[in-house]
Amino acid sequence: MTLLNAILVGLREIWAHKFRSLLTMLGIILGVASLIAMSAIVQGMENGMKESMIALGGIDKVLTREAPVPTWQGHLADQATGRTMRDVEALTRSAPLVRMVSPEMALERVTISRGDKRTRPSEFVGVWPVVLEMNLHTLEHGRFFNSVDEENAHAVIVIGTAIRDDLFGSPEQLGREVIPLGERVQINGQTFTIVGMFEHYESDQDRNQRERAKNAPETSVRQPGVARAGRSYSGSSSRSGWAFDRKNRTVYCPMNTMWLRFRATSGANNIPDPTLTDIDLKVADLGRMNDALQQARNVLLCTHNGIEDFSFSTQENNIESVDQAIRNARMSGGIISAISLLVGGIGIMNIMLASITERVREIGIRKAIGATFFDVFTQILVECVVIAFIGGLAGLATANLLVRALATLSPTGNTPVITVEAMAVAFTLSVAIGILAGLFPAFKAAQLNPIQALRYE
Repeated sequence: MTLLNAILVGLREIWAHKFRSLLTMLGIILGVASLIAMSAIVQGMENGMKESMIALGGIDKVLTREAPVPTWQGHLADQATGRTMRDVEALTRSAPLVRMVSPEMALERVTISRGDKRTRPSEFVGVWPVVLEMNLHTLEHGRFFNSVDEENAHAVIVIGTAIRDDLFGSPEQLGREVIPLGERVQINGQTFTIVGMFEHYESDQDRNQRERAKNAPETSVRQPGVARAGRSYSGSSSRSGWAFDRKNRTVYCPMNTMWLRFRATSGANNIPDPTLTDIDLKVADLGRMNDALQQARNVLLCTHNGIEDFSFSTQENNIESVDQAIRNARMSGGIISAISLLVGGIGIMNIMLASITERVREIGIRKAIGATFFDVFTQILVECVVIAFIGGLAGLATANLLVRALATLSPTGNTPVITVEAMAVAFTLSVAIGILAGLFPAFKAAQLNPIQALRYE
C-alpha cells in the first residue's frame, strides 16, 4: 500500500465516522488552540511591558536614587548632602562613560487650575532641555525652554495632553484639536504660561482601541469627558499603559524657575547648591554599563565626601526581571497546554484501539490477500496522523478566533500577539503526538494473525 492510498483510506475512515472523529480531534484542537492563545497572551504581556520601559527612557537610562546611609557610615548620616547640582557638574565633567546627565527638581502635591477646573499632574518638575532626549519626549506643539527662560526664571511650562484635556477639554469632547499655547494656568497659586505641549503617548493596545472607537457608530449620546470607547482620550486602558499615562500627565518648567519659585516646598533650599529630586544618566555604551556605573559611583563618592547615600537603578535590571517573569509564564502555560495535547493524544489512541477492534475481520482479509506487517502498520499510523493533522489545522483556526476574542477581553490589558513560532511549535506537537499515539494501535493491528482475525465475530 502506498502512502497516498493509506492517506485516502484514513480520510475515508474519518468521513465514515464523522462524529467519532470529531470527538477524537477535539483534544488536539483544544490543545493547539490553548498553546497558541497562551503564547499570544504572554507575548502581548512582554511587548506591553517592554514598550512601557522604553517609554520611560530606554534601556540605557540610569536613575540615581536617594539611599539610606550604610550602617558602617551611620555616624556620618548628618553630613549626607543628597543629590545636588554639584553632582551634576562633576558627572558631566569627570564621567566620560556617561554621555548625558539630566537633573530634576520635582514638586509634590501640585494642583494646576484654570478657572473652576483643576487637575493634578503625575509630576511637576524643573528640568533642563536635555530631559527631552533623556525621557524620550516629543514636542508636538510650541517650543521648549531656552537659555533666556532658564536664566530669568520665566514662569513657563510644557504640558502633556492629559493636562490639556483636564483644563481645556479633549479633542474627543470638543470634536477639534485643542492647542492651548499662550494660555495661562495657576500652579499652587502662581501664574504660568503654556509654551509647549508634548505629543499624545499611548500603547499599541490603546491606539487600536481608540481607532476602533472612532470608527464605530455611536449608539448613544456621549457624556462629557467620556470617549466613545468609554474612557477619556488621554486615559490608558492597559495595565502596562501606566508609563504612557504618566508621560501624558507630566508638566515641566525651567530648573531655575522651580528653584526660585518653589524651593521652600521642594526641599531645594541649600543655596547656592540646590538639592535635587533625581539625577538621570544615560551611558555612552550599553556594553560598558557596569564600568559607567562604577565611574559615576566614584565621582559621586568624591562629591559626597565618601558617604554613599545614593544608589543606581537601571532599566536593564528591570528588563531582566520582566524577561524572567515572562519565561516563567511561558513555561507554565506551555506545560498546561502540553498536558492538554497529551490528553488529546490519549484520546486518539483510545479511539484507534476501539476502531481496530471493530475492523479485525477487515484487517484479517487484507493480510490474507497479501497485506504485509508494514502495510497494516502504515495504514493505522497514517490514520492517526491524519486525525492529528486535521485537528492541528482546526486548532490553528480556533486559536485565531480565540485570540481575536482575547484582544478585547485580555486579563493583562495587552494585545495578544500570535507568532509564527508558536503556530509552528503547536502544529508540530500535534502531528508528533498523533504519530506517538498511533504507534501502539498500529503495532497491535499489524500483529493480528489473519486466520484468527477471519474467525473474529
